[in-house]
Order: sequence, then structure tokens, then C-alpha cells
Amino acid sequence: MREVNVSIITDNIKEMCIEANHFLTDDMKNVFENAVKNEESALGKQVLGQLEENLKVAGEDMIPICQDTGMAVVFINVGQDVHLTGGDITDAINEGVRRGYVEGYLRKSVVKDPIYRENTKDNTPAVIHFNIVPGDKVDITVAPKGFGSENMSRVFMLKPADGIEGVKEAILTAVKDAGPNACPPMVVGVGIGGTFEKCAYLAKKALTRDLNEESPVEYVRNLEKEMLEKINKLGIGPGGLGGTQTALAINIETYPTHIAGLPVAVNICCHVNRHSHRVI
Repeated sequence: MREVNVSIITDNIKEMCIEANHFLTDDMKNVFENAVKNEESALGKQVLGQLEENLKVAGEDMIPICQDTGMAVVFINVGQDVHLTGGDITDAINEGVRRGYVEGYLRKSVVKDPIYRENTKDNTPAVIHFNIVPGDKVDITVAPKGFGSENMSRVFMLKPADGIEGVKEAILTAVKDAGPNACPPMVVGVGIGGTFEKCAYLAKKALTRDLNEESPVEYVRNLEKEMLEKINKLGIGPGGLGGTQTALAINIETYPTHIAGLPVAVNICCHVNRHSHRVI
């Protein structure tokens, strides 16, 4: 049994909130650079050049990549051989978010109640997804999610008879409806299967998968490639001003489902797709 004091988790999450809001992950840098090379529209190239300059300034001057520094989404996998000490893990995570947003001078965007809308002034609480896994490590991913793209996300409760063609149509419908509002070029996370809430979780988690890692499932790999091509033929382009680079990537995750259903969720993220990953 390995003991981990929750204060370590607090410290790491604080740093991860700041890191994710200022720097792209290496896989995101790669796909963004490819988009700059491959964009065929003159106006699209100009928009990508401006976004590229924004990323450079953000990193050099420690200014957030975007003014919407997001609602913190935390995926935390705790090894079953870990004994957490020093306090409540949920409190520790939220304290890390609080410190990250207050000390990092990040915009506080969370309200206490969805109707009364009083700001919490420290961007807490986070949305936390716990998972117990084998081993003695604590695996953490922090993904600050801006709501320009979050508001464009969709859940489709398809019929089994809709099949894979129905899934393709659902993805394209979500992206077309999002248009410029999701700050393209976008990253598209898709969850297929499970239940109403499970497919949404899968879609969100898909956004954090390393873009250099291919799905182990052959039809999913093929579907990702096909849908990326189809999305980029929509012509939405960078900034929604037209072009060939509407999406930088599409990641798809699947899960077993009921004989009577085919749930599909599409969680869209903007061109920065912010996330930070650490293992303690």
C-alpha cells in the first residue's frame, strides 16, 4: 500500500490548470502545424497565422491562450493500492483548481447555481470523474473546457437500425450546426454506446486522448479518418470564414450498449483543446 497525501494532488492540479491555459500539448502542436501547412484558403491561412501568433505570445508572456479559461474538468484514476491521506480528495482537487485560477490570474467563469448565477469567484467546483484502477499510481488529467465549443455539443439517441451511417450523420450534423461558434479549427470527441450519460462521458474523455495514439479498434480508426475528411470538406474553415481545415482531429471512443439503443455524443472543442496530464 502506497500513501499519497492529498496536498500533492492539490499542488499538481494547481500547476496543471495554469499549464493547460497557457501551452498546447505536443500532439496539439503537431496537428495545428499540419493545419497551417495544409490550409488551401488564403483567408484560412491568415486566420491560422493569427492563431499561431496568439499561441506564441501566450507562451512567452504567460497570458492565457483564450479569455475563456474554462470550467475545470478533472479525470482522476486512483490506483486501488493507494491510500490517500491528509484530507478529502474532492476538497483537495477543488483547492488545486481554486489556487490555479486565483494565483494564475485565470478568469473565474463558474457560478454557484445554474439559475441564480452568482459567481464563485475561484472557478470551483470542478467537474470531477473518479475511477478506481489497478496499481499504486494516481493518474490525473485536467481539461479546462470553454463554453463556446461546449455549448455546441450534442447527444443523439439513435436507433440500432440507424447503424454506422446514422452515427456519421449525427457527427456531421453536430459539426455543421456548430459552424463558427465552436472556434474552428476544432477537435471533435465522439462517444458511441453505453447510456445517455456514458456516451457524453466518452466524448469528453476522447478529447484528452493523445492524437498520436490510434484506436485499437479497426473500424473506429477507419471511422475517425473518414469523418475527419468529411468534416474538412464542409468548408467551415478556420474561424468559420471558409477553408479546408475545419477540424484538426477527431477521436472516437466506444462502449457496450443496450440492444434497443445506439447513443452517440459529440463533444466539440476549439482549436486549443486544452488539457494537461500527470502521473503521481
